[in-house]
Amino acid sequence: MPTSARDLAAMEARRLQAARLFARGESQVAVAKALGVTRVSAHHWFHAWKAQGRAGLKGAGRAGRKPRLDAAQLAGVERALRNGPRAHGFSTDLWTLPRVAEVIERLTRVRHHPGHVWRLLRGLGWSLQRPTRRARERDEQAIRTWKTRRWLQLKKTPGADGPGSSSRTKVASRSSPSSAERGRRGGKRPS
Repeated sequence: MPTSARDLAAMEARRLQAARLFARGESQVAVAKALGVTRVSAHHWFHAWKAQGRAGLKGAGRAGRKPRLDAAQLAGVERALRNGPRAHGFSTDLWTLPRVAEVIERLTRVRHHPGHVWRLLRGLGWSLQRPTRRARERDEQAIRTWKTRRWLQLKKTPGADGPGSSSRTKVASRSSPSSAERGRRGGKRPS
């Protein structure tokens, strides 16, 4: 799970607090208790502090490869996507990952695999949305009429959803009083 910049800053602040405590002569156990970390973490921090000072406890920076698109390019891509697919020469109003990848490449000259495009879209706050499938022959007025007239005739009567009846021939459940008796099955007599 990716860590936010705020979380990274908080973790670095905690390590630097450990450096101040070590400089005051606090033990590794005391630092671990004071900062709410494991003794192993305090041990690693102590040795990094001993070897390199406060610089040894600074954050390592971002991990992994730098993004291929900067913030300005991503903003330009988002503006282009908001114009819709037809504005970019596509025949329908449906964004697909290959289409988005094509628009990104046109605008930024950076090629992205369609599978990776989804990560970029998620980073921009976009979500997956599938269009509803409806028949072209669908008649909304006929559907409304059917719901208001015919459906009322077909649905159950108002009192039918009450409690049902029980059968005397049904085998008693374990929770019924007659089956709680000792010996042979609850209410059965030997034959």
